[in-house]
Amino acid sequence: MSIQRMASIDTKRAIDFTLALLLSSICPLVHYSLPIMNKARLLAAMITALESIHQNARAAAKRAHDTATDDENIAENKYDTLALEAAYLAHGQSVRVAQCAADVQDFRQLDSSISYNKVTVGALVSIIDEQGNKKTLFMGPSAGGLKVTIDGQEVVVITPSSPIGKGLNQQQVGDEVSLTLAGKQVTYEVLDLS
Repeated sequence: MSIQRMASIDTKRAIDFTLALLLSSICPLVHYSLPIMNKARLLAAMITALESIHQNARAAAKRAHDTATDDENIAENKYDTLALEAAYLAHGQSVRVAQCAADVQDFRQLDSSISYNKVTVGALVSIIDEQGNKKTLFMGPSAGGLKVTIDGQEVVVITPSSPIGKGLNQQQVGDEVSLTLAGKQVTYEVLDLS
């Protein structure tokens, strides 16, 4: 990206931010939101984070396998279960590696150029609760709970099977959703969607 283009994007963000602040001070009951972030950059950051998680899982699986097959962990009697426990751990770690690889593959298949008018897998959505707390969420195919920060803004991955994902699924800008999260009733409004 050229320096001129980057400067014009930063200038546009500054103008949008100033306008949102000005409009919010004139009419505080109406929520003015900033433009949604660049999905291509966000998706690239998510893939990088998932690849890092995958590498860490592979390293953990290797350590668990090495421990399970180490000569020092051979059972000395029928009550010595260290080798058996290590084998269970190694199996669990290998399952985790496979899940991490699937997560990376799922996110690589997403197309960041698609803009959505309803919340669905691949949509980037900004929501606000009744207290004015804004959140930016990405409806991912997997890897729920993954957090990525872009330009100082945190984005949390949700999935269609999560409680908030189920509630937001197929909603549009302006729709309100009431959910019970951690035993509390919370209402969100969809502010932005791409």
